[in-house]
Amino acid sequence: MSTTQNSSIRVLLADDHPLLVAGFAMSLSGQGITVVGDCASPDTVVSHYKDLLPDVLVLDIRFGVTKTGLDAARDVLAQFPQARIVFLSQYDQDNLVKEAYALGGYAFVTKGTDPGLLATAIKRAHEGQLYFLPQVAERLATLSVQGDMSPQARLEAREVRVFVLMAQGLTNSEIADQLAVSPKTISNTSQTIKEKLGIYRAADITRTAVRHGLLEP
Repeated sequence: MSTTQNSSIRVLLADDHPLLVAGFAMSLSGQGITVVGDCASPDTVVSHYKDLLPDVLVLDIRFGVTKTGLDAARDVLAQFPQARIVFLSQYDQDNLVKEAYALGGYAFVTKGTDPGLLATAIKRAHEGQLYFLPQVAERLATLSVQGDMSPQARLEAREVRVFVLMAQGLTNSEIADQLAVSPKTISNTSQTIKEKLGIYRAADITRTAVRHGLLEP
């Protein structure tokens, strides 16, 4: 593909971090990709998309307050079903990855990824092909083979609530106070949770909660 301005892939970048937008625009410009516009709010994504009609929309999943990048993607796809979207995220939690692809995204790229891989994802999307980072492909393959191993799928609703509090570092007594039950009940519940998930160390519990979107990093 020629890297001249006339033949470059036109990208709309939606993210609320100006320095990141500027950095991506610079790194992509030498790879046959031109950022033709940017927007810092999910509320303006549709109007910018309509005005610019970019080849690819690169969309941060977790920007915005009342509305997220996923909400903005739904709005765009409702009006432009042919839109080719590459999702960006600081975190690669399983639930976010699955939702991004299920929604119609062509790629899911973490913000710490080498810009060259982001360029590859954009080019694949432009060609109408799905793209998976190696670590994302491995995670999705594991989910496909083993099924949903998330705490949400393996625990009862009451146990998920206790699990989140455990992940936040609360003691059994503190959890008991918060849920208005006896410490003995929480002790039994926490042991059941550990056995169901096969994790026993506090650090692993916290990492699992973060990975599955139950706790912010």
